[in-house]
Amino acid sequence: MPLPIDVWLIHPKFEMCEAFRRRFADLPNVTVMPSRYEDLPPHDCFVTAANSFGIMNAGIDAAVIRRHGDQLMKAVQYRILDEYLGEQPIGTSFVQPTDDSEFPFIAHTPTMRLPGSIYGTDKVYNATWAAFLAVYRHNTAADADQKIRQIVVPAMGAGFGAVPYSEVARQMAAAYDHYLRPPHRMEWAMVTRREKAIAYDSGRRVVR
Repeated sequence: MPLPIDVWLIHPKFEMCEAFRRRFADLPNVTVMPSRYEDLPPHDCFVTAANSFGIMNAGIDAAVIRRHGDQLMKAVQYRILDEYLGEQPIGTSFVQPTDDSEFPFIAHTPTMRLPGSIYGTDKVYNATWAAFLAVYRHNTAADADQKIRQIVVPAMGAGFGAVPYSEVARQMAAAYDHYLRPPHRMEWAMVTRREKAIAYDSGRRVVR
């Protein structure tokens, strides 16, 4: 079973925060914060809405590197070279230490191979799901003082990805709901429920 974590959802714009509140309304341990990365209080792990190559020089990734320095980007890139042969697939994530006691981890999580639109896809879900899985794997192996208890997640795909705010929040909420409620057996009925949660909104298919 997944270990409990506090989820902080951040974005500087009111409209995105309202979409988060609406879509996550029934999910526990969620705090919506109208904040930029630079203004966040100390936390355990920040999810980077990244590209597949660990080039962290734009958007919220650039803010992360301004905080932690180029050595963090180099560490991320070395892991991509070693573990993914130079290209980290969407739907994967790994937890990387930062050597900063107030902000000790990031989860490097591609939402796209290269900057560009991911509208009409399930990549927001896949990336968010991967981030929760990375934190889950980390926590099952970590000592008590190294466990991740807060995870900060930005609006995945809302910037370069051009995904509308409500759809960003919907797919992210589906990923968190699936993290909280893992299946007890593998069957097509479960798969169908998940597919509907990911690909449909109010009975209309929005992910192709």
